[in-house]
This record gives sequence, C-alpha cells and structure tokens, in this order.
Amino acid sequence: MEDIDLKELFTMFWSKKIQIILFIILFAVLGAVYTIGFITPEYTSSTTLVLATSQNGASKQDETNSITTTDVTLNSKLVSTYSELVKSKKVLRKVISNLGIDVNEEKLRNSISVSSVKDTELIEITVSNENPNYAQKIANEIAKVFSEEVNDIYNINNIHVVDEAEVSETPSNINVSKNMVLFAFAGAIISVIYVLVGNMLDTTVKSSEEIEKNYGIPVLASIPLIESFDGEKGGRK
Repeated sequence: MEDIDLKELFTMFWSKKIQIILFIILFAVLGAVYTIGFITPEYTSSTTLVLATSQNGASKQDETNSITTTDVTLNSKLVSTYSELVKSKKVLRKVISNLGIDVNEEKLRNSISVSSVKDTELIEITVSNENPNYAQKIANEIAKVFSEEVNDIYNINNIHVVDEAEVSETPSNINVSKNMVLFAFAGAIISVIYVLVGNMLDTTVKSSEEIEKNYGIPVLASIPLIESFDGEKGGRK
C-alpha cells in the first residue's frame, strides 16, 4: 500500500513539474533582484592584535627574556576583558573625536565585532561600514585608542598590532549566488506545498481505479468523452 502511495505521490509531482520548475526559477530571480537592488553594500576591515609583555626602556632581547608563564596566563585571562573594553563608550567616543566622523555611537558599536582566536592571545577587531575607507580607518583607530586606554588603565604596554586593517574592495554582506540558492530552496518548498494543497482541494475523479480504491465499489462501465465536429458549420457537438 505504501509503494502505491509513494508512486501516486511521485506521479502527482511529476505531472506538476513545469509549475515546480517555474516556481524555483522565479524565486531564484527574486533572490538575485533582492540582493542586487535592495541590500545596501557593507565593507569589512579587520585588524589583529596580540597580547605580549613589553617593558619600557628594555631592549628587544630583554623583552623576549622577560616573558614568563605568569605573563602568558595573565594575558590569556585579559583577552575577554579586552574584548569588552574595545567597545566601551570611552574608546568609541575617542575614536569618533579623533577621526572627526559624524556617526552615532550606538550604530558604531553595533558595527564592531571583537573575537579572540581560541587558545591564543590574538584579538581580531572587525568593523563594517557602507564606506570601505571608513571601515579601514575606524578599525585602525580603534586599535590605537584601545592600546592607549589599556596602558592608562593597567599601566602596561602589552598590546601590539599584528595586522593593520586594509581597505576592502568586495562587499561582505552581498553574495548573489548564496541568496539565489536560498530563495530557490524557498521556492521549491512553496511549490511543493502548492501542489499538495491543490491536490487536496481537487475533488474530481480522474480514473475508474480511483473510484474503486476510495469507495470500494466496482466500476461496471464507463462512458468515454467524445468530441465531434459538425463538418458543415465547423461547430463542436
């Protein structure tokens, strides 16, 4: 019985394959149009910082020799604290003032993401902005101001820039292919629902086998539908 049901289900979808394909194509096109026409491009720039012990007035060799297990442990614990300090009001307000940009403080905070690389002392500061140059400048300025604030608060100079932020030429929030696939998938689901609902609402009898299956009564005879044409008038009877 299950094989018959699956076969009927397959037959039902196969008979509507054109509509299903059209749904998928339509939604894929809508995905492309939405992505290109309605999403505002945003550009992302990132700067990477490392926490390492540095002592004022010491040579590079002395700095290297001064790093102990205690220093490494302390730096690892400070990663989460530093991640929150990056987005503090004091840091953001100073960044806005230094760059002279007209941007809302809360909006700037929401455009910043801070992440730490697992089991390392690296912190990555990422900034997204509609202007790629702004994104790059803000990221680098945050790193600078943040380093100064850490020095003032903890009286230590253990923040060093590994990679400075660079201007991105590719929007980070626009992926036409990905959105087309997502929209096409949504179109496939909607088309399947459309076919199922349409089949449920269709109460017409399509074959004698359907009558026997649904009502359990045998079909003794059937009258075929014949179309004839009047040769003289060309009309259908």
